[in-house]
Order: sequence, then structure tokens, then C-alpha cells
Amino acid sequence: MYTSETFVRVRYGETDQMGYVYYGNYAMYYEVGRVESLRQLGLTYKELEDMGVMMPVLENKSKFHQAALYDDHLKIVTTIREKPGVRIAFYYTIFNDNGTLIHEGETHLAFVDKKTGRPCRPPNVFMDVLKPYF
Repeated sequence: MYTSETFVRVRYGETDQMGYVYYGNYAMYYEVGRVESLRQLGLTYKELEDMGVMMPVLENKSKFHQAALYDDHLKIVTTIREKPGVRIAFYYTIFNDNGTLIHEGETHLAFVDKKTGRPCRPPNVFMDVLKPYF
């Protein structure tokens, strides 16, 4: 299992009229967690794309526990629980300034060959950086 942490500050434009983070912005927080998680492994999305692999999102699940507010400093914990195949699942827990769990999420992505548009196995370099965690 691989876990990483990323931090974001809630910007004013991410909130609604009540001062709560608009629900659609959690998908953006997932993306931040996912991209930074891979960067912390030593591999970037851009490098994967340069290798000819895209990772479109197939599923996106959210569970709201408590609202995030303007200027909150959020901790996004991103976890890969299972060794990926043609698909990969990312799990997210988001905590507020007080360390309270406010949100849980999950995304499932596929590895897709950019040239053919068909599902493919992850590049060997990707599997190599994950190997110590599985």
C-alpha cells in the first residue's frame, strides 16, 4: 500500500455563497492529491503522457462528512491500496485544520495507450516505483 500527503489552502473562488467549498471542487482536490502522489514517487503525469499513456477517470465517488471552508488548510491523504493492472484506484481522505476528517473519496482510472485509445498495462517504470509498496 502506498500513501502520500498533500496540502491545499481553500481559495475564495472554490466556495459557494455560504462560504463552503463547492462540492464539485473535491474532484479537483482528488486530482491535486493524485498528481502530487505520483510526483512524490518520482514519476509525473507528464512523464507518463510522454511515454504514450493517458489515465482517464472512469469513476469518481465522494462522501461528505463536514464542510470545508474558505481559507482552511486541507490535508489530502492519497492511498493506492492495490497493485494496479489496467486500472488503478486512488482513495482520498481530506482533513481540515483541526485534523477532523471532513471528506472521503475514491477515483478509478484506466491506463490508455495514447496512439490506439485502447486500455493498456501501466509502463514498467510506473510498476517499478510502486514495487516497494506491494
